[in-house]
Amino acid sequence: MIQIIAGKKGSGKTKRLIDMTNDTAKQATNDVIFLDDDNRYMFDIDHKVRFINAGDYHVHTPEMFLGFISGMLSQNFDVGTIFIDAFTKLCKTDLAAAEPLFKTLEELSAKHDVNFVLSVSEDPAAMPEFIKAYII
Repeated sequence: MIQIIAGKKGSGKTKRLIDMTNDTAKQATNDVIFLDDDNRYMFDIDHKVRFINAGDYHVHTPEMFLGFISGMLSQNFDVGTIFIDAFTKLCKTDLAAAEPLFKTLEELSAKHDVNFVLSVSEDPAAMPEFIKAYII
């Protein structure tokens, strides 16, 4: 499953994502991962959550992002949820061109039984139609 927290910059998306991450960690029987592009929120995330600064791994294209996610899933079969902050910034893509990326995330989600929760800095009304179904 893919879920998106969408809103303009400064609308509280990251706070909501952090709260969801910490709530999930309290109840989770599987591993929880929080993926960001820097270490800014490292100490806001519950210690049970695996915090990963993807900026340390030179992810520069959507393909590299998918390889990064696939690598995480291949080395840990117990991942249940991956929270991704600043999704478009992290995977270096424009939402209008991201449909193949989302199709691959759906496939990974189904195959590995993992949930993805993304924050996206964009007005929900301006998002492409294929993405609107994911907005929570």
